[in-house]
Amino acid sequence: MIGYAQHYIRHRLNQLSRWSLPVVCAAACALSGCFSPMALDHVALAYNESISDVVSKQLLLNIARASLNQPIYFSGISNIAATLNFQANAGATPALAGNSGGLLMPLFGGSVSENPTISIVPMQGEEFTQRMLTPLSEQKLALLLRQNIDVNLLLRLITLEFRTQNKDGVYHNRPRNEQDYATFRRIALHLASIQNRDQLYAEPLIFEQHWTLPQAGLDAAAFPALEAKYEISAAAEAGAYKLTKQVIGRTVLTNYDPSVLSNVERVQLNEEAEKNAPNEILVDIRADFPGGEYPLHGKFRLRSFSNIMYFIGRTITTEPEIAVAADPRTPQATENPVSVIAIAQSDNAPASPDLAVQYRDKYYAVQQASNPAWNQTAFRVLAQIFQMTMAELPRVGAPTITIAK
Repeated sequence: MIGYAQHYIRHRLNQLSRWSLPVVCAAACALSGCFSPMALDHVALAYNESISDVVSKQLLLNIARASLNQPIYFSGISNIAATLNFQANAGATPALAGNSGGLLMPLFGGSVSENPTISIVPMQGEEFTQRMLTPLSEQKLALLLRQNIDVNLLLRLITLEFRTQNKDGVYHNRPRNEQDYATFRRIALHLASIQNRDQLYAEPLIFEQHWTLPQAGLDAAAFPALEAKYEISAAAEAGAYKLTKQVIGRTVLTNYDPSVLSNVERVQLNEEAEKNAPNEILVDIRADFPGGEYPLHGKFRLRSFSNIMYFIGRTITTEPEIAVAADPRTPQATENPVSVIAIAQSDNAPASPDLAVQYRDKYYAVQQASNPAWNQTAFRVLAQIFQMTMAELPRVGAPTITIAK
């Protein structure tokens, strides 16, 4: 009887070796191969979301620090090495009951483990500090305006003041100076009304410069070098050449296409703009074009990122913003909220906020009750400005995601 049982078991194992074991091996390989892309997809998306959340909360935390006049501090994630280990196993066991009780049934199993190594680098040193303290340039303002951001929102966030052409009017974007602040707000609102009519331009001035050279001073060898940079033609004076070069000048905020001006007018406007600092942008709103009911000529002076953060912080505590109505000459603007970014401060944790942090027993959250779209956009623009400001972080020479099987 024992010999018969041994013979039967040997026979069933031979059958299993012919079909079950290949299936088991194939299933084990498939199990391992299936886990890899699924885990990679999950890990990549999870880290992406986590890093985005960390950056947003750091911005909000530093606004909270700024509201108490504390130093702001940032750290960044320079490298992520996430090692994923996959283990797959397979086996066989007799069927539990029924006519198949003599068969061996395959068993499959697997496990996944993650061992992340995250490098966090403090953002400090002279280079980063200079980036934080250096005012934004007119090119960055023009770049943000080309993303169809509300000019009222953008100017209220990043502008320090507006100065008139003759410098007798300086209107600070700080609520403590109520009259100056109200005038600044009305100027920003008027530009927004022009933008709503698709008539606001933030374009560099493109013009031609001309020079006259005597023919006697040029030989044939000099022409190839000149032709690479200038357009050469005969001058009005006899025995001379006219050199012409197209120049891209400073950016100007206007209510007209600068190309409608004559070349002489564009040259004069650029000469005026060239007298400004890199963080100043010329404004020229003329009476003969849309929005000309409130003519403006002057310049905006832009803030640094550090100044932006402390401005927002002060609006929570010492200098809350105030409601300002549009100028009577300004058509109805689309949005005019009291705060450029409404940050709520409370003693208790807010109920289901999109973004909130705790600092010194207080909770800070981006308000969603009123103007949620405006607040979300303003905070997004703040994050984009931060990305423009921060330096490239040092990266460890390691793979970002490693999958081991």
